[in-house]
Amino acid sequence: MKTAQISLLVAALLGISASAFAQTPGVDLKGTVGYVIDQRGYVAKSGTGLCWRDGFWTPALAIEECDPDLVKKPEPPKPAPAPVAPPKPAAEKITLSADALFDFDKADLKPEGKEALDGLAAKLQGIKLEVIIAVGHADRIGKPTYNQSLSERRAASVKAYLVGKGIEDNRVYTEGKGSTEPVTGDKCGTSKVKTKKLIACLQPDRRVNIEVIGTKAQ
Repeated sequence: MKTAQISLLVAALLGISASAFAQTPGVDLKGTVGYVIDQRGYVAKSGTGLCWRDGFWTPALAIEECDPDLVKKPEPPKPAPAPVAPPKPAAEKITLSADALFDFDKADLKPEGKEALDGLAAKLQGIKLEVIIAVGHADRIGKPTYNQSLSERRAASVKAYLVGKGIEDNRVYTEGKGSTEPVTGDKCGTSKVKTKKLIACLQPDRRVNIEVIGTKAQ
């Protein structure tokens, strides 16, 4: 009889019930609590706020509320790797004298012109090419319509040669500016009469500007 009364008293003091086990952290599947549970289903605590452990308590049953230092914390996520810097864009502008590329009033490439373009094609091996822009120019000698056509044909000759060197056709854009963008200014006077002196003076205006745009190979 005494044994039964003692058991009832212990059960009442601990407030242990199947429902409390099921609702309280620290209760394992076998009903082992690890902490003393009050009648409300909460972990019983001392006047100083410490949790009461029962005789079945092990570190494996530790809960955050009572033993935060023993609860295994999830590892913080690893920092994302630093982003790889994109390759720097490479832009190169080259001006090739028309006298080096073509004879006066011609659009067929001279040997010297082919040699200059060979050097350009070699440079392109280290670049992931986006586009080549070739812009032809002419001096003011002759009619504007003729000069426009001449500048376009010179640019087209440059493109054809580069494509023959393996550059993709759709990577080379050509344009002719005729005689609308001279670089000599007024130092050659205003005459349009074709003389050797004027032809020599206007030489800088007869040019092909080539711009290469791409990214440097890594």
